Amino acid sequence: MKSNHNQNLKALGLAVIRTEAQAVIALEKKINDNFVQACHLMLNCKGRVVVTGMGKSGHIAGKIAATLASTGTPAFYVHPGEASHGDLGMITSQDVVLALSNSGETGEVLTILPIIKRIDVPFIAMTGNFESSLAKFATVHIDVSVAEEACPLGLAPTSSTTAALVMGDALAVSLLETKGFSRDDFALSHPGGSLGKRLLLMVSDIMHSGSEVPVILKNAWVSDALLEMTEKKLGMTAVVNKENQVLGVFTDGDLRRMLEKNLNIHKTVVAEVMTENCKVIQDDILAAEAMKVMQQKKINALLIVDDQNRLSGALNMHDLIRAGIV
Repeated sequence: MKSNHNQNLKALGLAVIRTEAQAVIALEKKINDNFVQACHLMLNCKGRVVVTGMGKSGHIAGKIAATLASTGTPAFYVHPGEASHGDLGMITSQDVVLALSNSGETGEVLTILPIIKRIDVPFIAMTGNFESSLAKFATVHIDVSVAEEACPLGLAPTSSTTAALVMGDALAVSLLETKGFSRDDFALSHPGGSLGKRLLLMVSDIMHSGSEVPVILKNAWVSDALLEMTEKKLGMTAVVNKENQVLGVFTDGDLRRMLEKNLNIHKTVVAEVMTENCKVIQDDILAAEAMKVMQQKKINALLIVDDQNRLSGALNMHDLIRAGIV
């Protein structure tokens, strides 16, 4: 009995996904001249795109506004109920209004239309009914109608809100591409999150430098190298010549290999057992790129050098973890 119940739940879930997937696929035919015109209105907007909608459409409108704002199109959400009680003052003649309503007859949105008309603001309607009041009022109408809701009662907004959300993403990404919005631009609007850190944080921001960098001359004993490694706590030390140019690195792994050969740490020169031609980087690359290097080379630390191969810093995986890159 329980097995049948579980299978029924799976079937119901699959039915919802398939219904909504079909609604999304049907949007392909609705990327038409109206979609292009809506894009041009937003591209030419000197102010902000003001997105509005009521109920479930309001939630979708808020997400679309957030997506637009984070991808180079200044936008914000206005609740249509609050708009008629003072928040209409947020809308200026330089803006573009994008209104969502599946029926196209949402009372709270219709109430603010006379003011929108008075200040002559371009009005984009995204509805499921091209014969609706909103569609007829709009400067341009985007059709997001669906064949059916995923709700078996045909009542709860499901396929219709999914379709509106996807169309909003289509608008946002089309504007992003057209404006040439870059990864750096995206990072500037996301400085607080892990994504922003990956796109903005440079090696120079988190590397160890100066007296914090473990370094030993090539003719030093391995015992001296171990003392340097212990003090600086990076699990390795750079090996350099008198001009501070990097010749190699001595790591925990090099120590283990040395001990396997029964070499005396007090009588072995570090240059004899170090890893030569070690991977080095410069400090003007992204910390995320340094992480990729470590992963590709299967190492836990990197030396940072200048353009003359002189040691300038050091970095290990723990630094990347603390910085939120990993």
